[in-house]
Amino acid sequence: MHEKQNAVIFNYGIGISKFTGRGGKYSCNDANAEFIAKVIRIFNQAGVFWQSGELGKVDEGGGGTIAYFLSNLGAEVLDCGVGLMGMHSLYELCSKADLYSTYLGYKAFLQAD
Repeated sequence: MHEKQNAVIFNYGIGISKFTGRGGKYSCNDANAEFIAKVIRIFNQAGVFWQSGELGKVDEGGGGTIAYFLSNLGAEVLDCGVGLMGMHSLYELCSKADLYSTYLGYKAFLQAD
């Protein structure tokens, strides 16, 4: 279910989502504040435009990622990516600027110490 107040907006940069999941806390992940701050610091130092958002209401359908599988293995995870309109439809739409910000964000993260 889409929440207009918590969705990412086209042309505002890479979207980060602190948590995802369903079933209460059964199939979910939740990034800790220290890891989020680390990622945001990397983005800011590299001049990457970013925004925070959510994938939708928990338990209302949609919004699943593989992050909780990785967090169950002990990895620190934070969902970061391009905001899409019409995901998994015949035509997906994204912002070219957001796509480039995502590229820059991933590059900065992978090159960080």
